[in-house]
Amino acid sequence: MKMHKASLFGLYAVLELASDPARQLSATDIAEKYAISTHHLAKVLRTLVRSGLVQAVRGVGGGYRFAGVINRTTLLDVIELFETLESELDTPHPQSQTAGAVVEELQSITREIDDLTKAVLDTITLETALNSSRLRAGLEVAHAG
Repeated sequence: MKMHKASLFGLYAVLELASDPARQLSATDIAEKYAISTHHLAKVLRTLVRSGLVQAVRGVGGGYRFAGVINRTTLLDVIELFETLESELDTPHPQSQTAGAVVEELQSITREIDDLTKAVLDTITLETALNSSRLRAGLEVAHAG
């Protein structure tokens, strides 16, 4: 599965902000941490604000803070703000019934893969992803020492 940059940047931003909902960060803070474009991230953050997952704080010391529900918001909720996760098959228009059946079968398999991908992403909450990343970071520190 290949996600659009906006989806990936959206996940970075939401997970970073949800890791400490009381904290607010600027787009620059997040972009620098993940080595991504501040300009592109700012567009993504506008979408996240419109969705209600992120709140924009104006003024001196302003920035963004998480406004969603960490244990109910899933990775799919974030990704679907930026894309549909539907595979695009550039299928020909078969000239025979046999070829048509093969094309239809491949389309059916692709739809099933899309459905499974969505189902998995819909079971992973931001809380679960953050807990897993904290555990992974702890394991990496333990292995380094």
